[in-house]
Amino acid sequence: MSARDSLLHRRVFVLPAGNLEEAGSVSGDVRRELTAMGVEQDIIRRAGVVCFEGEMNIAMYSQGGRIILLVADDRVELLFSDRGPGIPDIELARTPGYSTAPDWAREMGFGAGMGIPNMERQSDRLEIRSRLDGGTVIRAVFKRGAE
Repeated sequence: MSARDSLLHRRVFVLPAGNLEEAGSVSGDVRRELTAMGVEQDIIRRAGVVCFEGEMNIAMYSQGGRIILLVADDRVELLFSDRGPGIPDIELARTPGYSTAPDWAREMGFGAGMGIPNMERQSDRLEIRSRLDGGTVIRAVFKRGAE
């Protein structure tokens, strides 16, 4: 978002490393905040899906991170950043079914390889930047008022 945008709301959620018991709570908070602000239901639903997928990826693959929710007149953004191993091949990670989930995550029912594909399908724009041993940053944008 540029300085010219009318930012209506900003909230930072800090996610500790390996906190699977709490994973999913931020997506609930994001949905509640967007609802209270009167954001369109379609965006609330899609942002909830994207937030859950990003939150689970941070919980499973990193040493913690954060999610930033930004709401402006014309869009909602979710920014995910983590202190993780990075994504070696972003294009491969965008392939449905591709997963690097550890066995313990698969035993819990995660790791189907749909996280990033779901994030892409539900957002209007998804940008991924990653550096090996340097973490990952994902920006999901949802356009408001576009029917």
